[in-house]
Amino acid sequence: MKTYSDVRKKSFLRIAIVCLIPLALSSCLKNDSSYYNPPVSLVTLIQASPDEPNLDVYLDNNRVNSGIFNYGTSIDYFRAFAGKRNVNFYVTGTVNRVFSDTVNFSQDNFYSVFLANKASSPELVKLKDTLNRPANGKASVRFVNLSPDAPAVDLVVKTGPVVVANKSYKGYSSFVPVTGATTYTFEVHQAGTATVLATLPATSLQSGYIYTIWLQGLAHPTNGSDGLSVNIMTNAFY
Repeated sequence: MKTYSDVRKKSFLRIAIVCLIPLALSSCLKNDSSYYNPPVSLVTLIQASPDEPNLDVYLDNNRVNSGIFNYGTSIDYFRAFAGKRNVNFYVTGTVNRVFSDTVNFSQDNFYSVFLANKASSPELVKLKDTLNRPANGKASVRFVNLSPDAPAVDLVVKTGPVVVANKSYKGYSSFVPVTGATTYTFEVHQAGTATVLATLPATSLQSGYIYTIWLQGLAHPTNGSDGLSVNIMTNAFY
């Protein structure tokens, strides 16, 4: 059994609640010095490819990471012009491009974009983030399987219910409600079994918060740092 190996994620989206309303996104993102308001989306990038080097990330020709972008780290939501964009990954501090792909962003939407798979065959997984306010006393959780060689898996509360069932590589759930103000130990099981593949230790989910949990790494690792692990991030809160 592999266990959670990365630091817990900081809250990603710390903006006014009104900005979570898609129709209000453009006005919330307005430049203070100008009324020019081009079509934009908000995008977060997550590095879930276990054997990549430290990276710099560019959207078209604009660098979007201020610190090192390495395995298990992320970039806070940032404004991105809507439409077709090129996402380019370079070895940190060099012009050595290791991967490039094209992604389409629609206006007034939120997206999570994961760098996934092994360094020998990297790919992007783009998810649209539907950040609706959880019901009173609830949190919302989404699960993504980003392990390229793991079997289909379930997200399970330890000694409790299955939260998300039968997700193969790149499979993901919608945001599902769970009881807020509660501490959970989540396990990733081989689908339909009690076989634990990875564990997210005790984690407090707060009412009104929206989270993404994902499985990353390799079921058949090549070194001690590539094994399966579970990660969590906060997408938004109300």
